[in-house]
Amino acid sequence: MDAAGIEAGRQRWRARYEAAGLAERTTLSGIPLEPVYGPPSGAADPRFDRIGWPGEFPYTRGLYPTGYRGRPWTIRQFAGFGTAEQTNARYRMILAGGGTGLSVAFDMPTLMGRDSDDPRAAGEVGHCGVAVDSAADMDTLFAGIPLDKVTVSMTISGPALPIFCMYLVAAERQGVDRRTLNGTLQTDILKEYIAQKEWLFPPEPHLRLIGDLLEFCAQEMPAYKPLSVSGYHIREAGATAVQELAFTLADGFGYVELGRSRGLDADAVAPLLSFFFDAHIDFFEEIAKFRAARRIWARWMRDRYGARRERAWWLRFHTQTAGVSLTAQQPANNVVRTAIEALAAVLGGTNSLHTNAFDEVLALPTEHAAQVALRTQQVIAEETGVTHVIDPLGGSWYVEELTDRLDAEAENIFAEIQQLSADGTMLSGILRGIETGWFTDQIARAAFEQQQAIESGERRIVGVNCFTDTVDAPVEILRIPPEVEEDQRRRLAARKAHRDESAVRRALTALRTAARSTENLVPPMLDAVRAEATLGEICGVLYDEWGGYEETPRF
Repeated sequence: MDAAGIEAGRQRWRARYEAAGLAERTTLSGIPLEPVYGPPSGAADPRFDRIGWPGEFPYTRGLYPTGYRGRPWTIRQFAGFGTAEQTNARYRMILAGGGTGLSVAFDMPTLMGRDSDDPRAAGEVGHCGVAVDSAADMDTLFAGIPLDKVTVSMTISGPALPIFCMYLVAAERQGVDRRTLNGTLQTDILKEYIAQKEWLFPPEPHLRLIGDLLEFCAQEMPAYKPLSVSGYHIREAGATAVQELAFTLADGFGYVELGRSRGLDADAVAPLLSFFFDAHIDFFEEIAKFRAARRIWARWMRDRYGARRERAWWLRFHTQTAGVSLTAQQPANNVVRTAIEALAAVLGGTNSLHTNAFDEVLALPTEHAAQVALRTQQVIAEETGVTHVIDPLGGSWYVEELTDRLDAEAENIFAEIQQLSADGTMLSGILRGIETGWFTDQIARAAFEQQQAIESGERRIVGVNCFTDTVDAPVEILRIPPEVEEDQRRRLAARKAHRDESAVRRALTALRTAARSTENLVPPMLDAVRAEATLGEICGVLYDEWGGYEETPRF
């Protein structure tokens, strides 16, 4: 970009920044700081078309002209264990301690659409997340937490739609207008087939449910994000940074195409999506990944999908520090790893952040470990000064080269996926890649290479294959006693005994009828939830209609 173009952009940015009326900032020593830095006045920079100014296309430097000076990231701690009462108490602790949003972790039976009294749930109820069987559990989960004031993210994909309906009913019972609800629902079924493997049905019925949800939220819940496209689980399965970036954005493009097939153009559907990335331990690569993600999304939405609204060009994302980077050996080292990963997310411009607890590699976090994780974000926000300057690494030769490299390599992967497509669409290529095991093969190869590097000592991990001498004492961990499962099952039995069974049967029959038609499934599912139909009963109706799904083995 020539000097005149850079200067014109600087003036546009400054006018938008100054309109916010924000206070000046200094370093700890009192040196005044500009809100953002760029090329010297009068200088040209051939890279600047790709870098730009904050709040302007292509958003490499962030979505907002004021950066974190005007809009700090949401501190959203991921939590859930045991019963709804126990998790509610943890949520209150997080909010009282300065958390600004909640993120719900569900137990495995819930993630698989099963009730706590299902024989297949034995031994898993309340482990690794909270048990939610019906709307009554959701009422308890958010008791005393105003859902019109606190944003809630729910990490669940297979049975996302009935869980979403339970959340809506809990809000109704609080007297909250659904149009005021703000938060995210993961819903991302494509990444389940690619990496996490928690699905209920074949891909096509799952995509129908997501299409119904997009339609409903576009009309009824404009502030809500019903689909959080997740790269986190792809990375945790062993993918590289560029694979995480490319597979995640490709899934996002696929969902835009799904919305378009329902009559929602890119300007309508793209603002309904948010994204969820991993912040891994390679500090600069992660920063570059986040910057490249914003740029790629803006470019594709504008140039490939024809979006004209700025909000459709925005890639808003949540970040979680890398669970797979935590080590059981010398677990106190995980505090350092998490802090570095969180700082990379912040320097990359994340919109919301979860920091893992140092003991999560061993068990669910204790209250002490959860507090340390929360304080990690608060120290970064309040003490380090990194919020004072927008995209402080922008223009770095290293960071810009990495950003460009990740951008280019992601484009190569997009081309590979589209070559798999029968009709030239990204969604068709993704479905074909799932069917043939292409994604699984790509991730498996990357994970194998990474593990070889660790075992050979080429990649050094402190406390694991170097500096292994330790004075660490055993870490006290949170254990879920068997009484939790017994208690949850008793509550579920009592709930079933006291509900109106005829109303439940009518609602489930209406849901079955809707599933056999092209009717949007959200309204009849809401009716079933209001009648206290359980998660397992609702998913069971759909399973009867659509059947299950088994992945084709690959060796």
